[in-house]
Amino acid sequence: MGDKANAHPGAAGRATAADHPASVRNVVLVGHSGSGKTTLVEALALTAGAVNRAGRVEDGGTVSDYDEIEHRQQRSVQLSLVPVEWDGIKVNLLDTPGYADFVGELRAGLRAADAALFVVSASDGVDGSTRMVWEECAAVGMPRAIVVTHLESARADYEEMTRICAEAFGGEDPDAVLPLYLPLHGPQAPDGHAPVTGLIGLLSQQLFDYSSGERKESEPGEDQLPQIEEARNRLIEGIISESEDETLMDRYLGGEQVDVKTLIEDLERAVARGAFHPVLAAAPAADGARQGLGTIEVLELITRGFPTPLEREAPAVTTVDGKPRALKVCDPDGPLVAEVVKTASDPYVGRVSLVRVFSGTLHPDATVHVSGHGLEDRGHEDHDVDERIGALSAPFGKQQRTLSHCIAGDLACVAKLTRAETGDTLSAKDDPLLMEPWRMPDPLLPLAIQAHSKADEDKLSQGLSRLVAEDPTMRLEQNQATHQVVLWCLGEAHADVALERLRSRYGVQVDVVPHMVALRETFAGRSAGRGRHVKQSGGHGQYAICEIEVEPLPGGSGVEFVDKVVGGAVPRQFIPSVEKGVRAQAARGVAAGHPLVDVRITLLDGKAHSVDSSDAAFQTAGALALREAAADAKIHLLEPVAEVSVLVGDDYVGAVMSDLSGRRGRVLGTEQTNGSRTLIRAEVPEIEIGRYAVDLRSLSHGTARFNRAYARHEPMPAQIAERIREEAREAS
Repeated sequence: MGDKANAHPGAAGRATAADHPASVRNVVLVGHSGSGKTTLVEALALTAGAVNRAGRVEDGGTVSDYDEIEHRQQRSVQLSLVPVEWDGIKVNLLDTPGYADFVGELRAGLRAADAALFVVSASDGVDGSTRMVWEECAAVGMPRAIVVTHLESARADYEEMTRICAEAFGGEDPDAVLPLYLPLHGPQAPDGHAPVTGLIGLLSQQLFDYSSGERKESEPGEDQLPQIEEARNRLIEGIISESEDETLMDRYLGGEQVDVKTLIEDLERAVARGAFHPVLAAAPAADGARQGLGTIEVLELITRGFPTPLEREAPAVTTVDGKPRALKVCDPDGPLVAEVVKTASDPYVGRVSLVRVFSGTLHPDATVHVSGHGLEDRGHEDHDVDERIGALSAPFGKQQRTLSHCIAGDLACVAKLTRAETGDTLSAKDDPLLMEPWRMPDPLLPLAIQAHSKADEDKLSQGLSRLVAEDPTMRLEQNQATHQVVLWCLGEAHADVALERLRSRYGVQVDVVPHMVALRETFAGRSAGRGRHVKQSGGHGQYAICEIEVEPLPGGSGVEFVDKVVGGAVPRQFIPSVEKGVRAQAARGVAAGHPLVDVRITLLDGKAHSVDSSDAAFQTAGALALREAAADAKIHLLEPVAEVSVLVGDDYVGAVMSDLSGRRGRVLGTEQTNGSRTLIRAEVPEIEIGRYAVDLRSLSHGTARFNRAYARHEPMPAQIAERIREEAREAS
């Protein structure tokens, strides 16, 4: 890497169908919002000859971030695939959003890729969320490299940034994160900033000058050799320490000169194993230039250092009824196993599924089996169906370039899969198989919506079902207690995109309404009530009288009805009528319109008329009795309480615990976890954590995570309960 002179000036950029897994590289770009991932993808596509100028495909339009929503929001909101070709290798570049609300798209990219490029800004540094993704990749052994961007910034300091990357990503072994190149600075500007115009290869000891718009190679000057020597020696030691040749370090320390070719081969093997993480630099091409600074070096690292799909373990696969099934690693001739990593809707071709093939070969117009199991927590029911797919294509901006096939290890877009959803498995119809879906974060920000008009109401259900099928990090809830339609999202930006897609893609206008939590009511003590429903005004009269007693029960008891009538005061046939009446009134509430729970209602006495008593009359009397009992009793308003677990960096523990206390939370305990993090367990009223997903992110600078689960209902403080009752009275 870095030892080739002006490599591949005419490399073709058109994506074609790969013929062997060894000629494919699947790379996901990871980094915080604004770090320059999309700009880097476009620069790599330009260098590879895939676009005619930076970020433009042949018929115009950007190669990435081509969605109208992305244009309006000026940021990536979805996973984009950009295939390019370099040195005979097909490189699938997976550009992911950097904003935390779209972490589902990031996880889909990680699932589809075999290696990751972490993109960090030389002027902004490494944020906490990027470190967390690095740790996730490390846990599964995914090979990683770092690319430093924004070198043109006046605050950019490449050498300092390589040190920061070693501290942030190196962990206990900072020598596993080292630069492969040093910056070559141009003439100093009047403001004192010397722009980076090229790179110095530490292994090859060659200069790569990009100032002319194309890479030109030359020998370093005598004055530059001392600058190279210290960094080069450290890099060599870092590579040798990861070498599979255990004698190499002893020979090197003994004074033996290690051949550059050997070093490069050891470096490539260490990178592919995920044991060494090189740091590179890249910048977009200037106007009229054909190559951006460092783009050739990045493409060389991807094609020569990153693993092929053959080096990735075969995924765990079962039959649809759960029996394990062994697979060969990435075998194009094996049974078909592919996974839908992204689903999108195109206004012209309908649903388009981005698919990673793990085994077998996918052909256009084939009939495949679509399986979706284990997705209940994402709001999807299990499903198994045979579908005939349409054309296969490689996306490139708004274009779709037709493919003749898609082999194991490659990615392609599949048209006309009307039932397939993100996370589903595609397999042969006569040999249906199933991959376990990848883990997704729980959406914890509720967005209550209602149709804007009757016309929108007719289209709302279909629009919401399509939205949830595309995005597994979004959950749809039809809340039976509050009668609200709730979209659970990851954050405000996620919610904004959902509303925009409903409007622009599916033509549905919705109104956002305040989210309601499921409150309940109960009696604070014993009370009695008498229900009298007597009407004798001509015609058939109505006559029913009943007397009841109400007493509270422990939480979770529901509504218990007891008959203690003696002497036939209430005829036996009308006792179920009384019960039906009190239960109907309990469901409607007795104080603020919330269901009554955790009470025992005892029917003690009553009166009936031989002619005028009826089922309806005793239902009404039962309801009146319960309302009278409530009028003379203290009624508690019960609110749901959630068990909340917050995983937060030690630096923010105090702030998070203080915030939880301010939300009427009770901290149950804390425990130390790996990576200087603390797990805080607390119980918090649900009414206080409606926006906690947003507030916690702000409080912890995006480094904390939490989950919640319903615990129980308990009495609400009197002053808050009175405010809610007053609001209910005003609304009625």
